[in-house]
Amino acid sequence: MNQETATPEVQLGTPIRNFSVQLSPTPRGARLARLLATEQLRSWGLPLDPAAHIVAELATNAATHSRVPGRDFRVTLYVVGSTLRIEVTDTRGDRPPQLQHPTLHAEAGRGLILVDALADRWGTAPGPYPRKTVWAECEVGPPPEPACPCPVPRR
Repeated sequence: MNQETATPEVQLGTPIRNFSVQLSPTPRGARLARLLATEQLRSWGLPLDPAAHIVAELATNAATHSRVPGRDFRVTLYVVGSTLRIEVTDTRGDRPPQLQHPTLHAEAGRGLILVDALADRWGTAPGPYPRKTVWAECEVGPPPEPACPCPVPRR
């Protein structure tokens, strides 16, 4: 039994916002991932940068390097406290991403360098076979104050 559990007040104090979508591993799917994530961030009132760039890079990697015919990839966003976590899950667990250092004139290979520069933290997690998840986290500031359902009387 886990003796280190949080009190209910702490658990309920900050809502967890989440969004998840499954897309085809194509350039169109990668583009939709960025557009849908941008709209979700906008609806939450969160800054679009650098999260939109991170989603674009991770989704493009999933569509380009982890494409398996008939298998989709999933983009998940969730916010806990002041941290936005971006996850992209694909079905190529046998191909973990590797940070590369391309030559000056290379046309590809900079995606994870951008993620590394833009995210506060990033990494990978194995999933149930054959999946893997590449994740990145960004601090987005303090959580918004809950809206007051009633007008404040003026004095």
